Amino acid sequence: MTDFRISYGTEVAVALRDGRPVVALESTIVSHGLPRPQNLRVAREIEQAVRDAGAVPATIGMIGGELVVGLDDAQLTRLATVDGVTKLSVRDLAVAAATGADGATTVAATSAVAAAAGIGVFATGGLGGVHREAAHTFDESADLVTLAQTPITVVCAGVKSILDVGATLERLETLGVAVIGYRTRRFPGFYLTDAGFDLDWSVDSPEQVAAVLAARDEHAVHTGGLLVANPLPVDEQLDPELHDRTLAEGLARLERDGVTGKAVTPYLLAYFHAATEGASLAVNVRIILRNADLAARIAVAAVARTSAVPA
Repeated sequence: MTDFRISYGTEVAVALRDGRPVVALESTIVSHGLPRPQNLRVAREIEQAVRDAGAVPATIGMIGGELVVGLDDAQLTRLATVDGVTKLSVRDLAVAAATGADGATTVAATSAVAAAAGIGVFATGGLGGVHREAAHTFDESADLVTLAQTPITVVCAGVKSILDVGATLERLETLGVAVIGYRTRRFPGFYLTDAGFDLDWSVDSPEQVAAVLAARDEHAVHTGGLLVANPLPVDEQLDPELHDRTLAEGLARLERDGVTGKAVTPYLLAYFHAATEGASLAVNVRIILRNADLAARIAVAAVARTSAVPA
């Protein structure tokens, strides 16, 4: 990743130079995860949530083949409103750059670019993972392998409940990606507060997460990512019965329409939005705003801890 030319927004460049807290944000949620015109409004709200918690937002994307860390409002508007924006994972970055594409970065690509830019904390909605029927299709998100290789802390609401959550947790363990619950010992399922799986570790504050990051750096025995699972409060989750019914219907339609690969997640999220009459979209927005706030507070705590250490 360090061979790619990265352009920096002015606010982000100054913050990185001055050692201020910065939080990376993906652009796929803007271009492919939320419907128009709400996507641009929510993208701005996400950035504001980071600012309100004391950090600088760095939304990452590709404009005309150029990787940008810290999209300005015009660039954000472009990715939110124009047709033909490509969904970019790590493998796509070189080709997209060479062909001058407009692109929205996934969790994997955002993590890799953020780490290359020196940003250590990243907020997203839900992590990608192992797809259902992966034993036959071998369909697994690049998010998992990328996190195993990238020193980034990702704040998310677990993995999307449309995936195989149990298999995803097994893969994260195999890949050596640490998972800690934020004020919980249960792994969240994106729309759902509890996906039905226990966690070994839990923390209660941003300062504790910062302490984990400091210990990781001090011991220097692991260079991969850290997953901070931040569940929605029970009264803010999607109704579980509605969720389960919608998921079953969506999976049936998915098979009927022959949708595969990276088109699966946008397809199912769009179906959830339509079938729940917007309820899932409201939950999705609550998720990313809460995660942006927590990620910013972690970034602030990490900088404060570093600044307090004698030279």
